[in-house]
This record gives sequence, structure tokens and C-alpha cells, in this order.
Amino acid sequence: MNLYHLFLKPLLFLLPPEKAHSLALTLLELPGMTSLFRQPASRNTPVTTAGLTFPNRVGLAAGFDKNGRHIKALATLGFGFIEVGTVTPKAQPGNPQPRLFRLPKDEALINRLGFNNDGLDALIKQLQQQRPAGLIIGGNIGKNKDTPIEAATDDYLRCFEALYPYVDYFTVNVSSPNTPNLRALQDKEPLTLLLSAIHTLNHAYPSPKPVFLKIAPDLSLSQLDDIVDIAITTQLAGIIATNTTIQRTALRTPPDVLADIGAGGLSGQPLRTQATDIIRYLRQKLPPPFTIIGVGGINNAPAALEKLEAGADLIQLYTGFVYEGPTIVTRILKGIANFSPAFPYAK
Repeated sequence: MNLYHLFLKPLLFLLPPEKAHSLALTLLELPGMTSLFRQPASRNTPVTTAGLTFPNRVGLAAGFDKNGRHIKALATLGFGFIEVGTVTPKAQPGNPQPRLFRLPKDEALINRLGFNNDGLDALIKQLQQQRPAGLIIGGNIGKNKDTPIEAATDDYLRCFEALYPYVDYFTVNVSSPNTPNLRALQDKEPLTLLLSAIHTLNHAYPSPKPVFLKIAPDLSLSQLDDIVDIAITTQLAGIIATNTTIQRTALRTPPDVLADIGAGGLSGQPLRTQATDIIRYLRQKLPPPFTIIGVGGINNAPAALEKLEAGADLIQLYTGFVYEGPTIVTRILKGIANFSPAFPYAK
């Protein structure tokens, strides 16, 4: 057991999850704190995919540092890339608290945060100040809750245009279950229109940025086939698979506890196999040069290897980071150091 499991995790887990999350990020900013969790250097194997060279395959998923306040501290833990957001044009408080819940028996979280963030201007200010050399930064973009679904494209385009100078790639988030009607944008016609508009704006710049689509794990095979068609049609760089699930099957947490928690997206260990199966399916349908970023239930090196062997080029952490602590990054990097991709474009 390490310092996190012996001392910090028991203390943090005494607090409500959202307060613990805020405190943990604050602690990382203390002088010398990240050095306590930095294990001996791992062999960083750069990965060139989607036109970018990532220092390594392990990234931090969107939602952990929504407003980009802690990029420098998080980068010192070994992440090769960090995705900020989801950001919306205007600041918004998100859903009422409590809205983040632990399921310790399942090593899972349920959230219904609702795109709480400080807005575009605040994020840009942070990105202007925090830019560690070599780190890849992604911008996860969404729509404001009060923006009608038929006007959603305007919000995404506004975010894209404002963030363009400050991020290396974009992620279009239409898969959160916590913004009313948002997942309707995953349907083939509205999603094609949205991504086509982003593609047009992107290619108006001299150097277009890679654009990824983050999808829900609750899609049917026919819906995944639609996603594949859309990815090809709109020339996406790739897919991030997957966001949280609205399913509650095969959990160790008692049903009455789940009922008390209510709605929200489930992340963590229960999502591991489901996300991996989707990655494997997408890789069969989306050969090179499409990039797949695997997310869901990654809490150790074997789980990371599972995603990579299924066809992911990169992986992202969130819930595993909460349960396993800061040293999970270097532990995974060591565990995947000898991984040899089946596809030559992601070396």
C-alpha cells in the first residue's frame, strides 16, 4: 500500500465526494506534494496519432479538471495528455448538490454534475497561464443547459472558435446523460449536421485541429454503425469510448442505495468490459488512421492493456484515479511499457 491508500484516501473518503475532489486538487498544488507521489521514472514511449505526438499513452479524462486550474500539478504526475472541460460558452452551476456519489463496493462513481463549469473566458485565462512543455491538452466542449437543442451547434462552434488557439485537439461531448436532451444529438442526422459544421469551421483555419467524438456506452450496434459512418463522413480524427452509462446492472451496491442516489452516469469498474467491447467493435470498423481513446474501468496496468489490445491507441483515467490515487499513472506506464500496437500508425 502507498501513501494515498494509507492516509489520504481514508481521509478524503470521509468527506462528501465533491468536497473531497476539490480538496485533493488543492492539496496537489502544495509545494512538494506531487513529489510524494512521483514514483521512479517510467519509460515514456511517445505515440504519434491523429497528427499529434503524445508523450505517452495515459491521459486524464475530461471532468477531473474542468476549468483547467490544476494542469501543471497534474502534469507532474506523469500524464501524457490532459483533457479539460466539459466547457460551455457561459458559466453554469450545474445540477443541485449532492450530485456526485461513491459506490465503494463497485469501485465506481455516479455523477449528475450537469456540465458545471466557469465558462469559456475563465478556462481560456487558465490555459494562457498553464502550459507545461510537451503536454498535449484537449478541449472537451458542450452546450449550455438553457440553450435549446436546435441551437446547440451555435454553442459548440463558439467553444471551438474561442479555444482553438489554446488546445491541441477537441472532443465533442454529446454523450453526457446529465444535460436534458443532450444525448439526442447522438442520433445520425443531428450529429452529422453538428460535426459537419465543426469540420467546416475547423478547416477554415490554416492548421485544422484533430476532432474527437465522445460516445455513450449505451449505444446499440446499429447506433455504433451510424457513429462509424458519421466519423468517416465528417472526417473525425477518432472516437473516445466511452462516457458514463445509465445502466445499473450487476452492481454490488444494494438496490435501495442506488434508488436513494437516483439518476446519473455510472463510471468505474462496472463499465470496464462494456467499454472494451465497444472499443473492439469500433476498431474493426474504423481502421487506421482513425484514433480510438479508451476510457472506462481502468484502474491498473492490466485494465489499461485490455483497452490497448482491443484497439485503443490512448487511454484516459478518471474514476480509477480517484480510487487508486496519483501513483496509478506511473504504475500503468510501467505496466504497458512493452506494449506493441497491432496497428503501425500508433507507434
